[in-house]
Amino acid sequence: MNPPPPNERPVAGSGTGAPVRVLVVDDQELVREGIASLLGIQPGVTVVGTAPDGRRAVEAAVALRPDVALIDVRMPGMDGIETTEVLGARVPSCRIVMLTTFDDQEYVARALRAGAVGYLLKNLPSAELARSVRLVHAGVAQLDATVLGRLATALAAPAPEPGPPVTAPPATVPPTVVPRAAAGPAAAGPADALTGREVDVLRLIAAGSTNREIAARLHLSQGTVKNHISRILGRLALRDRTQAALYARDHGLL
Repeated sequence: MNPPPPNERPVAGSGTGAPVRVLVVDDQELVREGIASLLGIQPGVTVVGTAPDGRRAVEAAVALRPDVALIDVRMPGMDGIETTEVLGARVPSCRIVMLTTFDDQEYVARALRAGAVGYLLKNLPSAELARSVRLVHAGVAQLDATVLGRLATALAAPAPEPGPPVTAPPATVPPTVVPRAAAGPAAAGPADALTGREVDVLRLIAAGSTNREIAARLHLSQGTVKNHISRILGRLALRDRTQAALYARDHGLL
């Protein structure tokens, strides 16, 4: 029996003998083909297709069913953020990573909210990119160190002071009064879903602390910290620590 081709040999840390199937999406042909060529020769990865824009990326993903899609943020027509939303809805099994030159924190936050599980910069060596692809496929979110630093700074920044209240002009028609019973329930905050200790852990996650640092700060074992984090993610329906950090910021825990 002939041995399998190199890309189908088991790779240490990949968790499976099958290569990770990747779709590369970038509007610049030279960049797109370069990434595909360099990534395609890495162990544990096979590039199943490329696409020059968001619309064709979605079409390719539906047809090819890749495990991971590497998508540029800025593209004409359907940009990377919109592509992430549409592709994620059409092919939910595909894990999406933004691969771009832009490390703007707004792009990062929007991409993660759209469903991306990674945000990497194009200056990454091909071997490191392949490793990130395999980790993403295994369920480990990937953020470039520079991007993570910018995101942590943004999350730690104080919220802007509210401006003075705006006085509405006199109404010419009496406003409609909605009875309290008819109004929808208020959005649940962290205090409604988490214990006080879990809120403490969530704050430290948002501040960028590791499990070891959280354990030392709160005088807990690392196993207890891991249990708290699992419960936090489950109760708030979050995928990973990055989403937990964004949740903490959005709910005023920083």
